[in-house]
Amino acid sequence: MNLRLPFLKNPPLVSVVRLQGTIGTSGRMALNDLTLAPILEKAFRRGKPDAVALEINSPGGSPVQSSLIGARIRALAEDTDVPVIAFVEDVAASGGYWLAAAADEIWADDSSILGSIGVVSSGFGAHVFLARQGIERRVHTAGKSKSMLDPFRPENEEDVARLKTLLGDVHENFIAHVKERRGDRLDMSADLFTGEIWLARRAGELGLIDGIGHLRPTLRERFGDKVQLRRYGLRRPFLSRFGMNLVNDALAGIEERAGFARFGL
Repeated sequence: MNLRLPFLKNPPLVSVVRLQGTIGTSGRMALNDLTLAPILEKAFRRGKPDAVALEINSPGGSPVQSSLIGARIRALAEDTDVPVIAFVEDVAASGGYWLAAAADEIWADDSSILGSIGVVSSGFGAHVFLARQGIERRVHTAGKSKSMLDPFRPENEEDVARLKTLLGDVHENFIAHVKERRGDRLDMSADLFTGEIWLARRAGELGLIDGIGHLRPTLRERFGDKVQLRRYGLRRPFLSRFGMNLVNDALAGIEERAGFARFGL
């Protein structure tokens, strides 16, 4: 344990928060505002850190949770006057990039994947299968839009149009966040908001990141060789270490792997 004594000149301290995995409310290791709130509070306030570093490796997920986490990071940074530096590992795409953009600076590895500034909604349709099995779907609602996009009924053009409007509004929120956080660093002559992804060097040319750099050497260059790193992150629940809730863990793992697989990882 390192004590930071007020009457001695302590070495610089950087809190390192690991943000690994998909963003959402399902899965005990998923990134969401509820589970990250106490971790971020400690990272910004414990020991008066000189900076908070975010270790990001996320393919994205819930736009609401991405927004809530990003807003919490910004609020804590402003309340404590502590700068935030993001370091991207394999991927910071979609909601993962939303989190990265909450930082004051973004650094990445040469082969990091970034971007995917867009919104996606996916599902399935099983009405043909049900019909072949002789199964009739019965749905009764009060309100014509109450059963929008029911996967067990044929797709409705009005429902699709309504969904596209919702996705467009969320996309505009994402774009506004990136523009606010990256400002004049963005190359606005390029089409940045199509959902495309880039490797780090091209992302740097577009202004989506500030440069190529890894966490430890970059922080040593910034704060000196004696900089102390204090790590924070989600921990696996105690019972899960003994094989409890294996089904839920397996399903959450499949979901996370699917998210990373979208980017060839």
